[in-house]
Amino acid sequence: MGLRPGISERQRRLGEELRRVRDAAGRSAVEVGQAIGVKGPAISHIESGRMGLNIDRLNIWLNLCEVTDSGYRAALSTMCGSSGKGWWVDFKHDVISNALDLAEAEASATALDCYETLLIPGLLQTKAYSEVMHGYNERKVEFRHQRQALLTGEDAPPLRAVIHEAALHMMYGGPTVMRDQLNHLIEMSRLPNVTVQILPFDCTTYASNDTPFMLIRASHSRLHAVLLEHPHGGMFIGDPESVSKFDQKFDRIRGLALPPLSVSTPTPSD
Repeated sequence: MGLRPGISERQRRLGEELRRVRDAAGRSAVEVGQAIGVKGPAISHIESGRMGLNIDRLNIWLNLCEVTDSGYRAALSTMCGSSGKGWWVDFKHDVISNALDLAEAEASATALDCYETLLIPGLLQTKAYSEVMHGYNERKVEFRHQRQALLTGEDAPPLRAVIHEAALHMMYGGPTVMRDQLNHLIEMSRLPNVTVQILPFDCTTYASNDTPFMLIRASHSRLHAVLLEHPHGGMFIGDPESVSKFDQKFDRIRGLALPPLSVSTPTPSD
């Protein structure tokens, strides 16, 4: 079994989880290697995501480490058996690897929570706004458009977005682009699975809100992840303690934000 030339976030996270359960069980790499029938540095490669393993070996690993949570085992099996192929692979030469990883994670997410400070969240951007953000790169704009289809497709996950008021005042693309973008936010908030809140300038309580982030909730709570955004890409965080802190931070920000946008549909006059 050869080493992978590239490692996706899903593959890296699976390896991280396998190392975590091995450490929790007090099992050595040698013990696990003997149990699943591999030698040398193979366990290190598997735990770093550089090498895969089949479902049978995964189950032996989990049994040896006494993992009894059936939901967690099922989620790990899904990660292990996934090919990682989806619509996003058509864009592998057009966007950074983090963007591909995000699209794959979103495709299997049970819920998404995001906080933005100076930008409209990518899943809620208009095409014109995205064009400005991506320097009118057609393929990057199309990639973002494909991501947005998640919110209106079958079994669309709930999205809760908190946007700092500063993002609403930025004139990216000019007044017309921003006016259409704000109208689009209102329209998206009509969807039953989309909740939009604004954190106002006059919030008098510090919310530790200097870092945009997205909470990606998986089918099992032990596999939730956080994507921290920065100008050069993003960083995924998966350790439970850190994820829990961002979960609490998001709840705090939501509590400080204005109530969700609520747009009533006008009723015809008599």
